[in-house]
Amino acid sequence: MEALLDHLEGAIEQARAVVIGELGNGQILAASDDQVVRALTLAAELQRLTDAVLVESVGEVVRRSAGPDRDLRLTARRGCHDVSELVQRATRMGPASAARLQRGAKGVALGESLSGGALPALLPAMRSVLLEGEVGIDGLIAVSGPLEAMSQRVPLESLRVADAVLAAEASGTGPDGAPPVCADLLRVQAQAWAAALDQDGAEPKEEQAMRMRGVTLGVARDGVVPLRGVLLPEVAAQFQRICDAIGSPRVGEGVSFRPEGEGDGEPGGVVDDPRTSAQKRHDALATALSVAASSAQLPTIGGAAPTLVISVRAEDLVSDTGWAHVDGIDEPVSVRAATHAGCAGVIQRVLLGENGRIHRIGTEERVFNRHQRRAIALRDGGCIIPGCGVRAAWCEIHHVTDHAEGGPTHTDNGVLLCWNHHRFIDHGGWKIRMNRGVPEVMAPPWIERNPRWRPVTTSRTRLLDIVGRRT
Repeated sequence: MEALLDHLEGAIEQARAVVIGELGNGQILAASDDQVVRALTLAAELQRLTDAVLVESVGEVVRRSAGPDRDLRLTARRGCHDVSELVQRATRMGPASAARLQRGAKGVALGESLSGGALPALLPAMRSVLLEGEVGIDGLIAVSGPLEAMSQRVPLESLRVADAVLAAEASGTGPDGAPPVCADLLRVQAQAWAAALDQDGAEPKEEQAMRMRGVTLGVARDGVVPLRGVLLPEVAAQFQRICDAIGSPRVGEGVSFRPEGEGDGEPGGVVDDPRTSAQKRHDALATALSVAASSAQLPTIGGAAPTLVISVRAEDLVSDTGWAHVDGIDEPVSVRAATHAGCAGVIQRVLLGENGRIHRIGTEERVFNRHQRRAIALRDGGCIIPGCGVRAAWCEIHHVTDHAEGGPTHTDNGVLLCWNHHRFIDHGGWKIRMNRGVPEVMAPPWIERNPRWRPVTTSRTRLLDIVGRRT
């Protein structure tokens, strides 16, 4: 072990000097493509060997910190609360990285017999390729996680077979002659082995998952409500499909947008979406909830569909100032949120006297019926903002001229917008108008130097007509 420590110390000092000398002044900018890729490959191999030392060391720290006498534990003798603290202090890693090293060490750490000799690891083949630098911490955890989970339910011989095959795949020495595989593919293969060997483990795992599932809404703060929880895999997959369907632009389909001077003057490019992935998932969830609530397929509440109720004073709505209030949430929301909800849904006017007495209850107004919605969907095809790609079934109908300003609930005044573009239409820079019953949009100045009005549609029927007229 002393030879290893001496070698590591010497290698560190030599590597530090070379790294500073070769990379310190930006020499990598002058490197060839081959040199950059080779540097990446060699550094990764060195990292995998370093991972082997880290995993072995952390595994031994865990073993020496597990004794019944707390004062004799390695962690206590180093003044640390637990293994994670010791690893963080020694490596300068964060808690997540320290935890990963502990998880990786479980399957490849050596045991100790009563006589003091070494006992083989649970996964000896993975331990070998780890020490050879063929697999790093990512690949190790990808394999050890599924195999360790079933280690108490399958014969050790079967577990070792899976261990040997997966280690060969990791090092590129498998019977099919395939090159070394990455950590994600190792995870898929390890899960396949676990499913094949652990036929009895599915039901207990399912029961555990059913107990763990749940979603919790926190207390509203700073204008948002924290959402925490875990989803069953099939529920998460369904949500991901919804996110993909709503959030992925359909490049090349329909008429989108190209700034002037970048083509023949006809729309044809795609506008970049400034939202983060997390924001897209939020908006997809908002869309799915809105569609589900209006589908008439959910149970009713008080004889009506589960309807979001937002109240706002008339003068605040007109002046676009003040706050609105959502039934069921203590945190007030902006008037913009009330305007969005009102445009997509219905408005019922209630006149109160100065003492709070109800003087008049109006009827629900401004709802596009299903016949109008079908016609607008046929005309627009989907969200009319160029490059968006959200299809008609997921869109809301926007009054181009607001109902409060006299705009009618008529197909000549309604256009399809996705939840995101509808929510921020007054602040995103896009402008919409109706030209003889046909929607036209104007891009923000930051997208097009000289914005102009353009008709838009992704309706395949209308696109056929347009192509026919041009030919």
